[in-house]
Amino acid sequence: MIRDIAAGIDSSTQSCTVLLRSLGDGGVIAQARAPHPSTTPPCSEQDPEAWWQALCLALGELREYWPRIAALSVGGQGHGLVILDENGRPLRPAKLWNDTESAPQARWLLQQLTPLEWACATGSVPGPAMTIAKLAWTEQHHPGLLARSRRIMLPFDYLVYRLCGRSVTERGGASGTGYFNPFDNSWQPQLAALVNPDIDWPARWPEIIPSHGLAGEVTAAAGLPELTGALVGVGTGDNMSAALGMNVQPGDVAISIGTSGTLYGITPQGIIDPTGTLNVYADAAGRYMPMITTLNAAKVTDTFRRLLNVSTEDFDSLALSCEPGAGGLVLLPYLDGERTPNLPDAHGRLDGLRTTTTPQHLARAAVEGVLCGLLMGRETLLGYGFNMSGRLLLTGGAARSRAYRQILADLSGQDVWVSPVAETAAAGAAIQAAAIAAGCSNDDMAGRWSVPLQAAAQPRADAGPVLKNYVRSAHSFLESHHAST
Repeated sequence: MIRDIAAGIDSSTQSCTVLLRSLGDGGVIAQARAPHPSTTPPCSEQDPEAWWQALCLALGELREYWPRIAALSVGGQGHGLVILDENGRPLRPAKLWNDTESAPQARWLLQQLTPLEWACATGSVPGPAMTIAKLAWTEQHHPGLLARSRRIMLPFDYLVYRLCGRSVTERGGASGTGYFNPFDNSWQPQLAALVNPDIDWPARWPEIIPSHGLAGEVTAAAGLPELTGALVGVGTGDNMSAALGMNVQPGDVAISIGTSGTLYGITPQGIIDPTGTLNVYADAAGRYMPMITTLNAAKVTDTFRRLLNVSTEDFDSLALSCEPGAGGLVLLPYLDGERTPNLPDAHGRLDGLRTTTTPQHLARAAVEGVLCGLLMGRETLLGYGFNMSGRLLLTGGAARSRAYRQILADLSGQDVWVSPVAETAAAGAAIQAAAIAAGCSNDDMAGRWSVPLQAAAQPRADAGPVLKNYVRSAHSFLESHHAST
């Protein structure tokens, strides 16, 4: 049978999605999904074996296509810390990107080097999300465990390892560890040595290969018989694969609303931001991806939807029937702590609550709060001269929300575009797999398979004052928080 399918895998915090695309034209053939265990900060952990089981379940729903799959690749959640023994078994559950227990360790790391030194060496300033902070947490709370380890990797590296038996990674995902330099594409063992100077860190880290590189082939040990021999790409981080899936170009700004919220763009040159507002990652196509990330995104509006006891569609209707600014109601959506700004122990706050507050106000304030938190970071990008002459793209689960689409257009004053392929991270991973099969670059394949974006919303109201009001509330909160701590 002809192998004419590329399989893209999105292993996110909540689930594993497998998307099959035709090698001929990139058309979507089929998809399947399986859930991951739920997590809640501050202790957000998952057993890596659960990711593998979810991948096998999702692939199992597509078994009729296995003999046709030429290549697979994984776009996975970033920052998570996977620690394996000599037999490839996890030594403990993986700490995830949204785990905030390592906040004290992140603060300790910032006492060892200045923020500017960290930003120059890694593109980021350590926070609880970064893998290096989780290394420090593990060393303190489980002494000796890191020394006993044989492999230390990211979540998508682990799935690639299970598929083909090779420990490899690439610059996009690795740039979220806090011990990789995206400017010269090298591990930085001297930074991990701050955690424990006696460990041979490079011996435990995956080999770095190009983002379009071949990791290996599906082995018989993977237990996926008709897939044995299929090519396996090196994988990348989920935002990097989503950027491939949407064919994000320099000048574009993408906003992803899922478990987390991200705002990012693509630049040919790296940026150094010692404030820590931006994480300057590598992308999966030889460029850079400056990004703002928040912990609280769609789960905020899910929480308010439950409080209002309405359906998703009714919640959208409530939010859209309310005027911009929600009658003066401002939500600072730090429900589970926050990453940007760095407030791991914070809680949400509502300003402007009145006896006249309505469900419509609450719904609108929830959506505005999530989006304003990200759009605040856009000003930092502009301050570094980032070119924003391109499109404003919306992706993630909330990209299907009428309220998120329209309110983003109102707040930004720009048209909002979405991809007709809803699963953009899995779609991008399939592009990476197809590039392996075709022997070309990820960027070239993304261009070949580029799907025209669809206009989702146009500005219908001047909501500029809403963002200014949100910024005032956020600054007031930060001042009071820092004064109290």
